Amino acid sequence: MTLPSAELAYFARGTAENARFWARLGGKPALTGAAVLDVGCGHGSLCVDIADSGARRVLGLDLNTSLIDFAAANIRLHHPEVAATIEFRRQDVREISETGFDLCVSKDTFEHVMDLAEVLAAIKLRLRPGGRLYAGFGPLWHSPFGDHGRTEIAAPWGHVVLPERYLISRLNRRHRTPLNSIHDLGLNKLALADYMRLLRQSGFKIITLKVNVSTHPMSRLFSWPHRLPLLREYFAHNIYCILENELAEDGR
Repeated sequence: MTLPSAELAYFARGTAENARFWARLGGKPALTGAAVLDVGCGHGSLCVDIADSGARRVLGLDLNTSLIDFAAANIRLHHPEVAATIEFRRQDVREISETGFDLCVSKDTFEHVMDLAEVLAAIKLRLRPGGRLYAGFGPLWHSPFGDHGRTEIAAPWGHVVLPERYLISRLNRRHRTPLNSIHDLGLNKLALADYMRLLRQSGFKIITLKVNVSTHPMSRLFSWPHRLPLLREYFAHNIYCILENELAEDGR
């Protein structure tokens, strides 16, 4: 069996980005013997990294069937040493029955989740008391390229300046698609203030919550306008956070 070269390249790119993901969160946590849940696992590169780091079990969830199929085939073919440790499922975190995970990770996913409050609540219920969520995601909607290229507007902030009605109509004409809103492109359009509110109201204890975490020169350039209230939303391009589940053993 031969896997598509484009998918393998995407997996390799994710593998190369894993060190940066952990660095932006302050370093990789202790994973030896841990049960880990990956929400939005995509091609599975972070799951492999976690299994390689000594986790006893890794469950990767994604709603994209083709990504889950690739991830499962890829570990069988190219990473058999961790194949028994990792399970991939096309499933919503709100639907799984397992609980007691030591950690949950989510990389570049929360900007695509439409009902983030519910998903955060579901993650919290599936972590053991004291379990932690490690999440990093972006670009945020109001940042220069927060459309992830999906509106096909090349100009920075073009997707924010132009009316949504125009953007959707333009895409429908170009591709004969039945799009009705930006949500149909898989983007939730949440503002920085929305994320901050949802994370603070999630019931998790916030260990770390940082904006514009990057060593890229553009990120440093964004640091000063991000401090200004009127510009904050438009110069915030990512969020990295560590949240801890304070749920007591008896569930109260």
